[in-house]
Amino acid sequence: MLAAVVCVVAGLGAVAAPAAAVAGGHRHPPGWTAEQRWSPKNDWEPNIAVAPSSPWLYQMTTQYGGPSVCRPHMGHCILFRSSANRGRTWHKSFVMNRRRCPPGKACSQAAWQNDPGLAVSESGVVYAAWMNQWDVVFAKSADHGRVWTGFHDFRRALGASFTDKPWITISPSGKDVYVAFNGSNSFISASHDYGRTWSAPVRTNTDGRYWFAEAGAVAPDGHVYFAESAERQNAKGTIRLAVLSSATGGRSWTTTFVAHSQQQPPCPVKGCPNDFYGAQIALAVGHAGTIMAAYVANTSAKAPMKLYAITSANGVSWSRPALLAARGTKVGADFPKVAAGLHPGDFDVAWEDDGNGAEAWNVWYRSTVNRGRSWSPVVRISDRGSGAPYKTRAGFRFPYGDYFAMAVDSRGISYLIWSEGDSYDGPGNTWWAHNHRPRPEPAAAAGKDNRPAMAAATPG
Repeated sequence: MLAAVVCVVAGLGAVAAPAAAVAGGHRHPPGWTAEQRWSPKNDWEPNIAVAPSSPWLYQMTTQYGGPSVCRPHMGHCILFRSSANRGRTWHKSFVMNRRRCPPGKACSQAAWQNDPGLAVSESGVVYAAWMNQWDVVFAKSADHGRVWTGFHDFRRALGASFTDKPWITISPSGKDVYVAFNGSNSFISASHDYGRTWSAPVRTNTDGRYWFAEAGAVAPDGHVYFAESAERQNAKGTIRLAVLSSATGGRSWTTTFVAHSQQQPPCPVKGCPNDFYGAQIALAVGHAGTIMAAYVANTSAKAPMKLYAITSANGVSWSRPALLAARGTKVGADFPKVAAGLHPGDFDVAWEDDGNGAEAWNVWYRSTVNRGRSWSPVVRISDRGSGAPYKTRAGFRFPYGDYFAMAVDSRGISYLIWSEGDSYDGPGNTWWAHNHRPRPEPAAAAGKDNRPAMAAATPG
């Protein structure tokens, strides 16, 4: 059950200065491919995963367009596709399993799907979690997505009226699988036999807020971590940003509040929910066990948000925040993502912002090889100024979905996938890109991972 909440990182001041902002003009991103569009169809909120020991690359996206692009009686669906050569060519995409088994009802076929999540084990087994209507479900594939087995419905297991927003993470072998989701409250379920059987979902909060799981990782020592945000039920007021950790294989969880944000900037687009730009947090765990989290926050209600990075050795005590990005017209930085590289202290951070204008959003990237003591210059990844009606040389009109994804392959190549659109209601498209070559292993970090200096914790 829930352990006592531990700490809040003191303040948002005393941060490192950000790198110089990248000019808004169109240019090819240094060291990166030009962004590539998944399809001309209406695609939103994608995810991506790479095989740790082979060239296989996997992507999922949520496609709108009704039965003509999905299945009979479907409004929108999740598509899966695979590539055996790191994205040079792709196998044909297909709609994920639609089965849903709500509590007390017969199983049926979902009319819509949302929120895809992916992970790949060292042996190449693909693990996925997603929503079949309001049922968060799981399945896995041992043949690159052709056949899916081990279906599990977390809503049925919980006995809840709905479940929402899953995030999946696994141990390297795939034996330990964790799926975080919400039913308003935060829940996590674990499997320790490759997804064959599952623990009862464990509730991790007592505060009555609405929780969102936004990232997860399993450390080399087996400890597991999730990054989650917690907003009020009316999506007004402060948002609390937390790291949930377990040293017991998911039987119990410690929640550490690492930061908070004031109310998010408003979304002026028709149909857009009030919490679309809500503050988020993401994390990754390096090969020597260092945890890096990146989050966005503001210090006054509805003000543009800034991007910060923090590090920890245990998920409870955290370094002081370092400022990574502070450009913004209305919203500022949002939707952060973190990925661990191949070497100790090696991390990537990506985010979106409206620094080039309220209708000129972009995807940005920075990296560190020394656990955040220094950072690479900011690189603009969304580099194409044409190719869709919502794109200009300054950026794209609207972030099509409130999350995207990043992964690093066995060569140290970083991959990003995101969606851009005309408005909240679309249409829009999924785009992706990768860099050309991995960063060299830093001599100072070879064979070890210098631990971060910890900030003094204060009760939250």
